Amino acid sequence: MDLGIAGRRAVVTCGSSGLGLAVAKALAAEGADLVLFARDEQRLRDARDAVRAGRSVVVETVAGDMSDRADLITLREVAESGGVDILVVNTPRPPSPMRDLLDEDDDDRWHAARRDQLDAGLLVLRELAPIVGRNGWGRIVGITSASVKEPMPQHALSTIYRAGLQAALKHLSHELGPRGVTVNSVAPATVVTPTFSAFHDLQRRIDQTALKRAGTTDELAATVAFLASDPAGFITGQTIQLDGGRSTSLV
Repeated sequence: MDLGIAGRRAVVTCGSSGLGLAVAKALAAEGADLVLFARDEQRLRDARDAVRAGRSVVVETVAGDMSDRADLITLREVAESGGVDILVVNTPRPPSPMRDLLDEDDDDRWHAARRDQLDAGLLVLRELAPIVGRNGWGRIVGITSASVKEPMPQHALSTIYRAGLQAALKHLSHELGPRGVTVNSVAPATVVTPTFSAFHDLQRRIDQTALKRAGTTDELAATVAFLASDPAGFITGQTIQLDGGRSTSLV
């Protein structure tokens, strides 16, 4: 299937590793140019080289912190100079280890989770969403968590703050729809990254899925790429569960 995004320009936050890097590679494989945003300049350079390898795409990098408005203004200026068709909002992982709500008695963890899971995502949307879309075409995709639809044990901080980001994305789907911009999210669980494997009981998570296996970053990235595509043009305001059938909800 031709996704119709060759020559489009995408911004990916937290794009130097993990899920963000996988998404950047998937978009580049479809011919999209990239602007990668993350904190570490060396990791960004490495990511740029990995995304460009064997592909005729332009990959730019901007180093900065998602929770710093000045850094996001710099990102917006770079992005706006070439236009933004696709915005992928990926946020840092929540504090580890994960805990139940009543075990979260450390204010610093609450503050860090809110800064990284909610406030940073909102800042990105407030700065960049207004410039997404050219000629009546644009895509915004957030990466949240399966717990925003069905809260998971020991995911209190992730659930609470990512649910807030999910609500913001839903609002934007209505606000930006008249401009031809779709807004959706991918909500993963048991998608294996190096950090996931280090902090979670993987086999227990696998046993909770219907497929009895873990998901891959390539599968998540392919889902994001589809939501950013031409064929997905009538999908907006939706949350796509990417959890191997872990959720038992009917909706």
